[in-house]
Amino acid sequence: MAEISDAIAMIKKAESDAEQLIVDSQSQSKELIDESNIKAEEIILEAKKSAEEEVKNTVFDAEDKAKKEAESIAKQSDEDVKSLKDKAMANVDEAASTIVKNIL
Repeated sequence: MAEISDAIAMIKKAESDAEQLIVDSQSQSKELIDESNIKAEEIILEAKKSAEEEVKNTVFDAEDKAKKEAESIAKQSDEDVKSLKDKAMANVDEAASTIVKNIL
């Protein structure tokens, strides 16, 4: 009888150990999931921050490029206006000379 009692006690101990192992495993699993969620949120936040910084840099670069292009266009326009004015002034002298010749 003692052997059966010992066997039952061993079975109950094994069941208890198995139940505790399940509880411990579930607890560890929950902790790992929680840690993974926290790390995932950190990675997402860092990615968003990095993307926002990249967007800011892209916008800044585009603005800088647009300003330089606008300055270049303005400079070229000034040069074109001066050139046209110089040509017009040369024509004024020629026209005045032609008028004077025709009048005299």
